[in-house]
Amino acid sequence: DGSPQLSAYERKRLKNITENAKFFAALKLHEVSARLHQIATKRQSHATKRAKPKKAEDETVRRRSMRLQRVEPSGIPMPEMPAQPEAEEYPQVPAGPLPMIPEDQMENSKLTEELLATWMSISEVLLVTITNILMILSRYQGSLNSMGLSEDNVKKVVKYRVCSMAIHPSESIIFVAAGDKTGQIGLWNVTCKSEEGAHVFIPHSSSVTCMHFSPCNPAHLLSLSTESLRCGDVTRAVFDEICRSEEGDLSSFDFLEDNASTAVVGYWDGGVAVVDRRTPGTSSELSADIGFKRTRTVHVHPVNKQYFIAAGSADVCVYDVRYLKSNGNKPVSSLKGHTKSVASAYFSPVTGNRVVTVCADDRLRCFSRKGLPFLTRVFYCVLGSMTPPLCHRASQFSVPSVWDPKQEDCFVVGSMARPRQIEVFQDTGKLLHSFYNLDCLSSVCSINVVHPTKNILVGGNSSGRLHVF
Repeated sequence: DGSPQLSAYERKRLKNITENAKFFAALKLHEVSARLHQIATKRQSHATKRAKPKKAEDETVRRRSMRLQRVEPSGIPMPEMPAQPEAEEYPQVPAGPLPMIPEDQMENSKLTEELLATWMSISEVLLVTITNILMILSRYQGSLNSMGLSEDNVKKVVKYRVCSMAIHPSESIIFVAAGDKTGQIGLWNVTCKSEEGAHVFIPHSSSVTCMHFSPCNPAHLLSLSTESLRCGDVTRAVFDEICRSEEGDLSSFDFLEDNASTAVVGYWDGGVAVVDRRTPGTSSELSADIGFKRTRTVHVHPVNKQYFIAAGSADVCVYDVRYLKSNGNKPVSSLKGHTKSVASAYFSPVTGNRVVTVCADDRLRCFSRKGLPFLTRVFYCVLGSMTPPLCHRASQFSVPSVWDPKQEDCFVVGSMARPRQIEVFQDTGKLLHSFYNLDCLSSVCSINVVHPTKNILVGGNSSGRLHVF
């Protein structure tokens, strides 16, 4: 009772010693009793450090090397090494829903509210289904030639390298989202023509590698980083968490349905998963091993949405999501010929009868099967017999390449050629157009996105800057 700092075990131990002392006292064992009583009543003393023995005065001085003394053999002191800069720490984002508040503000400002209100208004107006309008090649080239870049349409939107972009389908306002390598998402109202037209949010803790506006509700912006898949809902000003990976290995995603309720998600370790936004929690509905060492991109077929294509370490395969299981999955089709890692593989936007890939073996490939309708029952035959009419050296290209949603047979890719430019190719390998501007574009645009209905192209570079043609 007099030693409140003792643990319950120690108090019980002392109680036993005291009772033993009484027992031995009754047996007249005075010496033993006195010793035990002394132990029982003695307070616990704080441990003290052992005193270091003093060095003998005549102890010889230990020799130290001249390297440790930072002295040159000549006896001249060496110059001090410059201090190494500390690694910059990125903010860690907690799990669960996050409010839509810019990273440099404690609460929404009037300018932020105006940006979010613009996003909401253009999403409410656009409730019709977006259809792809195919143009004849000459007319399409004319539209490319009419596009240009000005200083007003160049802006640093995020702090670091752009890893993904999405463009809102509005036909009245140019509204772009960009994700960088630290988890930032920048929203830019390009039409605003104002310094306050862009704001930055931090809904992720690592690289935002994939983003899409919901095809059925553009008020929703879905973004994926290595640790989570989130939905930015501007109607509630919240970044909801849809899926979370404790291992931090998510790589890409795409919608399995037009209503965007389900998605297929790729993992850097090679697996894929199916996620349903309607179910509670942040776990996937199904995790599947598809035999890949690494999965970089996944893309769903635009017509037959039960099929998706996955690209990774020299593998490009098509799978049927209806038959996915935990292990032992076999592809319904494989696109052969890649000898190194494949950075991306995407179906053409209208029919899905073409696939464009970018590979580290310095090749751009476009697989196509012309003249045959796409039928589910002959899917293996159609894509299984695809041949690459385009096999172009890609050493001057950055990755990935993306299709123009308005044109079935044309895709866009950033180029490392000088002057810096973004190039448009036809699936035959023909170069249709090069976007460049000596005054406004001096860097490689490795990430590009094209508007689904308007003649608008946005390129992002490694410094967080966007260029809008």
